[in-house]
Amino acid sequence: MLASFLSRSCLILWSLSRHVFAEVVATENGTQLVIQNDRLYTRVDKASGAMDAVVLDGQNLLGTRSGSSGIFNLDCYCTPNGFWTPGSSQPTYELYSGTDSTGTSYGGVRMSDTYAPTGQVLEQYWFLRDGETGLHVFSRITYHNETAPFLRNLQEFRTLFRPNSDIWTHLATNAVQYAPLPGSEAKRNQVVVQDATWYMGDTPDDAYVRQEADYFTKYTFQDTWRDHDAHGMYADGSQIEDNSTFGAWMVMNTKETYFGGPLHSDLVVDGIVYDYMGSRRLTSRKPNITDGFDRTFGPQYFYFNHFLAGTDLQALREDAAQYANPEWSAEFYDSIAEYVPNLVPSSQRATWQLQADLPSNAKDPIAILAQNGVDFQDNVFDTKAYQYWAEVDESGHATIPRVKAGTYRLTIYASGVFGQYVQDDVVVEAGEVKETQVKWEEENAGEEIFRIGTPDKSSGEYRHGYEPDLTHPLHPEQYRIYWAVYDFVDDFPQGVKFKVGESNVAKDLNYVHWSVFGGYANSLHADPYYGDGNVNNWTIIFDLEASQLDQKSQATFTVQLAGAKTAAGNTDVFNASEPYSNLPYTVNVNGRDLEPWIIPYYQSSSCAVRSAVICYNVAHKFVFDPALLREGENQIVLSLPFNATDYESAVLPGSVYVQYDALRLEIGGAKKRGHKRAT
Repeated sequence: MLASFLSRSCLILWSLSRHVFAEVVATENGTQLVIQNDRLYTRVDKASGAMDAVVLDGQNLLGTRSGSSGIFNLDCYCTPNGFWTPGSSQPTYELYSGTDSTGTSYGGVRMSDTYAPTGQVLEQYWFLRDGETGLHVFSRITYHNETAPFLRNLQEFRTLFRPNSDIWTHLATNAVQYAPLPGSEAKRNQVVVQDATWYMGDTPDDAYVRQEADYFTKYTFQDTWRDHDAHGMYADGSQIEDNSTFGAWMVMNTKETYFGGPLHSDLVVDGIVYDYMGSRRLTSRKPNITDGFDRTFGPQYFYFNHFLAGTDLQALREDAAQYANPEWSAEFYDSIAEYVPNLVPSSQRATWQLQADLPSNAKDPIAILAQNGVDFQDNVFDTKAYQYWAEVDESGHATIPRVKAGTYRLTIYASGVFGQYVQDDVVVEAGEVKETQVKWEEENAGEEIFRIGTPDKSSGEYRHGYEPDLTHPLHPEQYRIYWAVYDFVDDFPQGVKFKVGESNVAKDLNYVHWSVFGGYANSLHADPYYGDGNVNNWTIIFDLEASQLDQKSQATFTVQLAGAKTAAGNTDVFNASEPYSNLPYTVNVNGRDLEPWIIPYYQSSSCAVRSAVICYNVAHKFVFDPALLREGENQIVLSLPFNATDYESAVLPGSVYVQYDALRLEIGGAKKRGHKRAT
């Protein structure tokens, strides 16, 4: 192990030793803008607004341009007509050159373009410093129109490093999820089974099929933002003359300008290296583009590295991940703040510290600062608000550096604890160290009769969740693979009947609760299966003693969901023609229906079918008279509407569904709420 560590450290030092410091050269002519140092050459094409050359140590990383491939660019789904790529109208450019406060030279390019029908402006910034082999990037969108103050929502906003080169051999999401790229024969013989999902099992000798799965989808490589640091593509040297290895990585050195907090999930790599600054496929809500909208996303760091032949993928990815630190390059960002609108300098930031008294059962706690007054997942209503989070250590301490001055909501959640701590009006003032002290007590509504699952914001502990696929050498987590591979009817021929104290959550509860299984977008179970109520209804069986009911006045059944898909899908739009845009979820206690929980359309997400177990989290407490319970055996039935579906324009299943985080039944007297105290 030590030898391996030393070997990897030496390789990184070898890469760093090739940094020869010299001035960055920034030049411009009638057709292009160039920023380069002694190792990295980049070029922006004035005709298209895209970067069409990225060359590291003489190796062309983008390859030959062909249409929309072989470029590094910005685009959006943000106009009334949908997608738009800036640079295609009448772009303007600005070239920057200077020396930052550390004495390091830099060059930069700004591309700006206006969508003429509405007047909205998109801008992309690329900066290169001396001694570095990466680009500091910012992306901006603005809209000013008093006569039409509402434009639309910001459905997608992204930068794409989109190579057209056969040097790239592997994709990497994080330290665990990575795989070879499918080969050309596998692509020629692929069969579409779902939106952006292909069956490739007809080419069993393909490296991807042998090592990862029979199905390829970009959703396999999505990730959740909480711990994400760097993702990208790796070239193993097999297609390079000297067999040396290369990497192209998107490093999340800051996360403050994204939306949705640490639960946000998104696409990261699939043959394109993405920076999705806004989307609604899996989790958080979308901001509306209204008059005065002006947001700059970033900085992020697109990093390119070059190592000796035989260096493994993770060595290159770890080299990139070292830059995933918001304090890295702070002096440089202060130096270029005059050029990048909305870039917050250090003088307008502070360090925030937390000292928390946590519940004794709290594991992996996290503290979040986000928009004041709303759930951190909904931090889209104030487009000037930023977001931050940090792990809380065993002593209850957390520190977040470089917090933008402002007023925030503090949220703390932890694995093993139902509910979360919430406090509004946490004020952070520039230039000060702000400490917040809190005491968090877990919600308590009486004696806990049972809990099912782990409250951790995820449905990964259930069947086909985090469990590895042992049939392929890379052992991907099962939820990452095309969902239809796991046939619910075969797994649960009698439906779900879970006996508390006997059943196993990893085997006896599915990671998805469907309303109907099979049919459209299920290539393996083409006929929809409704059963006799054993698909949409799940049964929990548990025993009670007389003493647990005696003199009790209130029962509370808590349902925490890691995600829910209503008939609204991931649109955030209410459609009156869809009866389940607002989804009724019913709990039945020993034959008596409780008042349904209506899950609203704007909390819907497309989760399991896009290979995720952490999406937009929602929760509800069903409070009822314990007279509905009895000594001996009891049943609680969890119900979705029978055969509840929606229309899908894409090749996606129509069934509504939910994914459980955790369930808990408590019986007590007067309801007792969680207590909080703050200073």
